[in-house]
Amino acid sequence: MSQRTVTRRVRGIDTNDGAGVKLKRIIGQPNLDMLDPFLLLDEFRSDQADDYLAGFPEHPHRGFETVTYMLAGHMRHGDNHGNQGDLGPGSVQWMTAGRGILHSEMPQQENGLMWGFQLWVNLPAADKMTAPRYQDISPERIPRVQPAPGVEARVIAGRLGDAVGPVQGIATAPLYLDIGLAAGARFELDLPPQHHAFAYVFEGDAAEVGGSPLARGELAVLSEGDQLTLAAGTAAARLLVVAGRPLNESVARYGPFVMNTPEQIHQAIADFRAGYF
Repeated sequence: MSQRTVTRRVRGIDTNDGAGVKLKRIIGQPNLDMLDPFLLLDEFRSDQADDYLAGFPEHPHRGFETVTYMLAGHMRHGDNHGNQGDLGPGSVQWMTAGRGILHSEMPQQENGLMWGFQLWVNLPAADKMTAPRYQDISPERIPRVQPAPGVEARVIAGRLGDAVGPVQGIATAPLYLDIGLAAGARFELDLPPQHHAFAYVFEGDAAEVGGSPLARGELAVLSEGDQLTLAAGTAAARLLVVAGRPLNESVARYGPFVMNTPEQIHQAIADFRAGYF
């Protein structure tokens, strides 16, 4: 077995998106522009209503997938094709934007904690103009497993032991885990050896990832390998571990459009303006 180690640490930067939602941008910022196939990772967390009430009004997407994972709070999503759904605590939405969609995510609360993540996953060139689709996953559909003493994992996508996540049919064959470690717990996690992967600590002061300490709010870019050691110190910790097959394709980005060439970006803008989404 080859052990994965931490090759780089990145802290999120404060920014806002949508109509002014305050968040931490971890991937998709100057210190980590992307980690193929991952284009963006945001953490939004606030119990101040003014930080999130304006939400994410209708906006376009083409050429990639958005993954929303809610930890606390309540969002309603809708699109210009009449699709609607609710995102509550523990729920996931994996949206394949494909050839184009107009989409919104708006808070359904006026106070209290709003907390979650949005991840953008690139689509291969062959799938960029596919028909849009949603996978709306309620919390009870996400397997919870205890792969080691003091360890609990939620398997959102991919496989952990005999547990298979409910998100299916994704070109990059992702693994998306939410892992809780009790104080003193230790766990050897198998990972697809050629997948690009990261870990992000979002609860507790720190965790040990690949033999290195990782503080709350830090993302670790991981080396190649087929096993990752996770451990907690004297206090519990919780982290995301995400891996995906790299596409190794050219990337052209312009706001909510991610294609392979500048010409395709120009076409996406023209199609949006013409009302073809």
